[in-house]
Amino acid sequence: MEWTGARYADQPTVEVTTWIAAPPGRVWALVSDVTRMPDLSEELQWAGWADGAAGPAVGARFTGRSRHESFGEWETTSTVVACDPERVFAWAVGDPAEPSAVWRFGLEPRDGGTELSQWMRMGPGRSGLSVAIDAMPEKEQKIVFVRLREFERGMTATLEHIRQRAEA
Repeated sequence: MEWTGARYADQPTVEVTTWIAAPPGRVWALVSDVTRMPDLSEELQWAGWADGAAGPAVGARFTGRSRHESFGEWETTSTVVACDPERVFAWAVGDPAEPSAVWRFGLEPRDGGTELSQWMRMGPGRSGLSVAIDAMPEKEQKIVFVRLREFERGMTATLEHIRQRAEA
């Protein structure tokens, strides 16, 4: 992926994909249960449905707590913006009209299994990264590049955890 020169305002994206030897229904059960996500992610520490939501549906909200060595700990509230069982699960972090990020899992039946992708877009709303950029505007492109690489590594690891669980 090419992010050299990307600025936060460009709303850069990253996507990773893997093939899983399991049907979409089994993979869907893993990616659409936000309460299981902390087991699959190094950065996400806890997640739970909010406002009495019992599970994934467009408009449902959930809270997550994350930790990063450079940013400390923080909590966000996300809103499900796409929920098509066994196909797409996506959420906007913060204000859905101007999220700090949008995340999406995509599932495609392929070759007797499931092709799973995880995609994310930074911005356009402010995030913790915005504070670092405000403090060092001359390093914005490097800050964005480094964070996108971190997301790519984390997403690759997440998909591998999902693959292992779905195939077990």
